Amino acid sequence: MASSSRIDPSTAAEIDRLATAVAKDPRSKEFLPLADEYIKVGMWQEAAGVLEDGLKVYPGFVTAMAALGRVYDQLGQAVKAKAILEDVVRQRPDNLRAHRILAKLYHAEGNADLALLSCTAILNANPFDEEAASVKRSITGAPDNPPAAKREKKRIVTEPRPDGTKAGAHITPAPEPTVSTSSMASEPVTETPGRPTPDLPVVKHAAAIARLEAWLRTIQAQRVH
Repeated sequence: MASSSRIDPSTAAEIDRLATAVAKDPRSKEFLPLADEYIKVGMWQEAAGVLEDGLKVYPGFVTAMAALGRVYDQLGQAVKAKAILEDVVRQRPDNLRAHRILAKLYHAEGNADLALLSCTAILNANPFDEEAASVKRSITGAPDNPPAAKREKKRIVTEPRPDGTKAGAHITPAPEPTVSTSSMASEPVTETPGRPTPDLPVVKHAAAIARLEAWLRTIQAQRVH
């Protein structure tokens, strides 16, 4: 039975239910979900015991074998983990979880060739898997070629457009047209007509005219004498 002091009550109840089912029927496949519940709460030793017992009843049960390999890895039992996970990938070469743990184990023991095989299996299924790519780079010492999708994206960004510019390049807008001052100077300037100059007032007074005529006669008389 699970200790309620280590896990929450709902999880403890589920573990107790599954453990009871397995205890009543040793051939029950409830051992696998029971092991999963133990794994969720970090009870690795309990998970290992349940999986080992279940595999005695169902040898070759690949899902349970992969789970046990993961548990052994968490418990630091690298030899056991590697042995059972190698059995997994022999039966299921596409089991990426097994390859992931094996790549780490092979790399840790210095077996570069086998580590690369597991990394390649993962990257063939998912070229963007950063964990596998990181392990591969640490072994080869050289960066991988970017996946096709990334190369295509880079090509599109750098490919020139029909107008000669590159995609994504900053295009400087053409300057606004300026008006030449010389052309302005050559154009005729039309002046706005000013206000007309008012005519001087005409002296129409008869008295003034009479005095002027008298003055002229006086001058003529003096010239005669």
